[in-house]
Amino acid sequence: MQKKINPDRSRGQNMISLFARLFFSGRAYSLIELADSLECSKQTVIKLIEELETLNWLELDKTMKSGRRYYQVQRARLPKTRVALTDEELDTLIMCRAFTGHLLGRDQFDAAMSALHKSSQLLHDTPDDTTDDDARIYGVYRPGAIDYTPYQAQWQTLLEAMEKSLVCEITYKKVLDKKAKVSRIKPLKIFSHRETVYVHARYAKEPGKLFKAAAYDPLLALHRIQKVILTDTPFKKPADYDFEKTFNEHFGVIKQKRFKVKAELTGWAAGFSIERKLSPDQKIRRRKGGKILIEFSATSEVEVLTWILGFGAEAKLVEPASLVVQLRERVAGVAALYG
Repeated sequence: MQKKINPDRSRGQNMISLFARLFFSGRAYSLIELADSLECSKQTVIKLIEELETLNWLELDKTMKSGRRYYQVQRARLPKTRVALTDEELDTLIMCRAFTGHLLGRDQFDAAMSALHKSSQLLHDTPDDTTDDDARIYGVYRPGAIDYTPYQAQWQTLLEAMEKSLVCEITYKKVLDKKAKVSRIKPLKIFSHRETVYVHARYAKEPGKLFKAAAYDPLLALHRIQKVILTDTPFKKPADYDFEKTFNEHFGVIKQKRFKVKAELTGWAAGFSIERKLSPDQKIRRRKGGKILIEFSATSEVEVLTWILGFGAEAKLVEPASLVVQLRERVAGVAALYG
C-alpha cells in the first residue's frame, strides 16, 4: 500500500509538528511513526531531524530497536526553566484544546496542544503516560461540525497574508454557484461562529481594472475557499476597521442594514433566550404566564427568521412589520409541504 503524502503541508509546518511531538511528549518515536503522523516521507523526517540537531540546547537520542530507528529528546539536557505555566493555566489550555480542536483540524495546533497537556512534566516530574485529561474531563458535541483538516493550506496562507499585510487572490465557490469565482481580498480577521470558521475581508483592486467599492465587505466561509495565492501587493489595515463593533453589537453574522427586532416568547423559548444576550442593547420585559417580550438590534433578516422559526409555536415575531410579512409567507410554505 502506497504511503499517504500530504503535499499541502509546508516544510515549516512539518518542522513545528515534529518539534512539538518530540519536545513536549518526552517519549521515543520511530522514524515510521513520525513520517506517518506528518504525512511525509522518511527522507523528509531525517532532513528535519538533522535541522533540529543544529540547536545547541536540544539533544536527541537515536536508537535502534527491532530494526527500527527511534528518536527521543534528552530531557536532562532541556533548560530548567522551560515554561512558566501554573496548574490553572495548563488546565485552561487543556480546556481550550478540547473545545476548539474539532474546528482547527488535525494540524500543528492540535499536535502541539495535545503534546502540551500530555507532558505535565513541563510543570512537574510526571510519567510519560499521563492521562489525556481533556478527553477524560471535557467533551464536544460534533454533529453538524465541518472538518477543517483539508483546508489547512488555505488557512496558513491567509494567516501569512494577515501577518505580512499582503493581498490574496482567492478562488471561492458558493454552495449554489456552478462555477468558482476568483477575486482579490485584504484578509482582516478569522473568526468562528456556530461551528463555522469565517474570513472577514475587504476587496482589493484587480490589476488593470477600475476598482468599485462593494456595498458590503466580503464574509467568506473558510471551507468554500478552494485556493489562496499570496501576492506581493501590500495593503494597510483600514483605520476604521473595528471587528467588535461590526460583529458583536448586533445579532446576525450577515451584515446588512441595522434594524430593531421585537418578539414575544413563551415556554422553553423564553427560558432559553433569557439566559443569552443577542445584542448589547437587548431589553427583556416579563409578562404574565411566563411570557417575555425581547427587543434587540439585528443586521440579518434571514438569521432573525431562522431564529424565530427554530422556536416553533413558542415564538411570535412582533416587529419589524416587513419581516412579519416574510415570516407569514414562510410559515404558509412550510404548512403547504405538510398539507
